[in-house]
Amino acid sequence: MDDAAVERFSTDGFVRIEGAFERDLGLRCAAELWAHIGLDADDPASWTRPLIWVPGLSSPPFTAAAGTEALVAAYDRLVGPGRWRPRLGLGTFPLRFPSTEPAEAAGWHVEASFAGADGGPRVDLRSRGRALLMLFLFSDIGVDDAPTLLRIGSHLVVPPFLRDADREGRPWMDVCADVVPATAELPVVAATGRIGDVFLCHPFLVHSAQAHRGRAPRFLAQPPLEPVGELDLAAPFPVSAAIRRGLG
Repeated sequence: MDDAAVERFSTDGFVRIEGAFERDLGLRCAAELWAHIGLDADDPASWTRPLIWVPGLSSPPFTAAAGTEALVAAYDRLVGPGRWRPRLGLGTFPLRFPSTEPAEAAGWHVEASFAGADGGPRVDLRSRGRALLMLFLFSDIGVDDAPTLLRIGSHLVVPPFLRDADREGRPWMDVCADVVPATAELPVVAATGRIGDVFLCHPFLVHSAQAHRGRAPRFLAQPPLEPVGELDLAAPFPVSAAIRRGLG
């Protein structure tokens, strides 16, 4: 990542790494996903569900896609060397298929990052459990192919809503109820790209799924990059610096 890409991440809340892994590797991963769900890529009549969730896959192709030289360098630049855990596989996969139905599991939100004492999803200022939100593209995704929608700069709006929470943070739904309307006027971009592209997003970026109105299924992984311990808010790396900037 060059300085311009780092600045885009800091300002916009995300950056796209084009060709982060080889297209042939992405096609191997897609073939494994098709085999896992038991459907035929060449038979649209078998695509009877608009959304299929695959929790995660840890075979060598997915581990290789998550740990390419380009991505390791980007993780180090954004989070800090030694401050993130290598991924052994990828997940979660929301596989979306062409449909005229309203989108399932859609709506503006930030990602939860850890489970509280009661088991419920929570978010805290140090983003325990999530240093980055990542989008790995295992199909070519155009504007009609259910690309994830990203609110530009929304990661800078979220930190004040977590400022006064203790180490247990706040319930995820409560945070979403605050930050979604607070970012409603921000510009939106669709996370389109080619097989092998990866979007690295700040963990506080507000985003949404949408319905698939295209023709080819959309295969995507949206795993976290897990931090080692909690994020150090005093660290000089862009993920921490953006939280400080959001706090003013």
